[in-house]
Amino acid sequence: MDEKFDKRYMRMATIWAENSYCERRKVGALVVKDKMIISDGYNGTPSGFENVCEDENNVTKPYVLHAEANAITKIARSNNNSEGATLYVTASPCIECAKLIIQAGIKRVVYGEKYRLTDGIDLLERAGVKVEYLPIEK
Repeated sequence: MDEKFDKRYMRMATIWAENSYCERRKVGALVVKDKMIISDGYNGTPSGFENVCEDENNVTKPYVLHAEANAITKIARSNNNSEGATLYVTASPCIECAKLIIQAGIKRVVYGEKYRLTDGIDLLERAGVKVEYLPIEK
């Protein structure tokens, strides 16, 4: 895809992250297929839970969903499919989200911030998913 579209979708993912109720880190994700946004997500608690991501010690609660997981599971509840799609996410995927990305048939991941652990990125590359770092423009 054209780099100008990559930058636009990344900006949109950054804006979408603002919907997160998480205090420590707000992450946004978009799944794009054929230049259409087919799903979106941000990190937060499951549907029906209180919109509080951290406990009293400011530790993220174990049931908080990552933005990528939210976007992928939304596709499962829709008539769309993510085969061959691109995922734009504001932070590099963890290994758990990388597994979901691979299984969802997403073929390209564009991420905006590097995380100290690279196991998610390593797994995506091992699976043949094209991974690109596109720093978020401030």
